[in-house]
Amino acid sequence: MKTALTIAGSDSSGGAGIQADLKTFSAHGLFGMSVIVAVTAQNTQEVIAVQDIDSDIIEKQIDAIFKDINVDVVKIGMVSQAESILTIANRLRIYKPKFIVLDTVMVSKSGYDLLNPESVETLIRELLPIATVVTPNIPEAEKITGKTIEDVGHMEEAAKSIFGMGAKNVLITGGHLEGDAIDVLFDGDEFIHYRSPKIQTKNTHGTGCTLSSAIASNLALGMDIKGAVSEAKDYIDDVIAHSLEIGKGAGPTNHFYRLYKNAGMF
Repeated sequence: MKTALTIAGSDSSGGAGIQADLKTFSAHGLFGMSVIVAVTAQNTQEVIAVQDIDSDIIEKQIDAIFKDINVDVVKIGMVSQAESILTIANRLRIYKPKFIVLDTVMVSKSGYDLLNPESVETLIRELLPIATVVTPNIPEAEKITGKTIEDVGHMEEAAKSIFGMGAKNVLITGGHLEGDAIDVLFDGDEFIHYRSPKIQTKNTHGTGCTLSSAIASNLALGMDIKGAVSEAKDYIDDVIAHSLEIGKGAGPTNHFYRLYKNAGMF
C-alpha cells in the first residue's frame, strides 16, 4: 500500500486540515500519516483560536515516521510560524521524499490569519524550492507575488513568477474569479488550464486541503503531474457537488462520496 504524510494543522470540526487530508488519502486507497504543527479551535463558521506545536515536537514527529516507514508523498498544509517552517524544511531536506505537495494555507475563509504575515518570506524561501508542486489560490498567489490577479492571464503571470521562486510545478486555483472554475498549471514549459463549471454551494470548507491531498495521492499512485491534477480536479468536483449539510456555516465536502456510491449507499 502506498503511504502519504500530511504536515499541517488540525481542524476540530473535521472538514479541513489534517482531518481532510487523512480522509482524502483514505479515499484514494493510501495509508495516511500525520505531523501536527498546530491545533485549531474551529468550526464551519469561524477559526476561534490556534495553538502552535513546539518545533522540537514537530521535528520528533517527522523523525518518528521517516525512521520507520517509507513515505511515498508528503503534503504540507497550514504552518503558522517561521520556526516551524524552518524545522520542516530542514528535516525534509534530510529525508528527501520523492514528492512534496505544498498547499500555501494563509487565511481561513472567515478571515483568520493561519500563516503569520511575517512568516510568508520564510515559506517562500524554505518550502517553495523543495516543492514538487505548490497549490495557492488567487489570494495566496497575490500575497506570494505581490501582484493583483484579476483574470486567467494574471494567473499565468503569477504561476510563472512563483515557478521562478523554485517550485517545480505551480497550480493556481481560480475559484475566486467569476465564471467557471479555471485552475492554471505551469510546469516550466507550458500552461495547462483545467476548467469546470462552478458548483453553487456554500459547503466548501476544506476544499484547498482536499484538492492538494488528492494531487499528492495521485502522485504517490504513479501519475505524472498533469494527470495527478486532472484526476484531483474530477475528485474535488465530485466531493463538492455532493457536499454535506453539516454545521451552520460552510459545510465540509463529502470525501468518501465515491466509496459510498460504489458500496450502494447512495
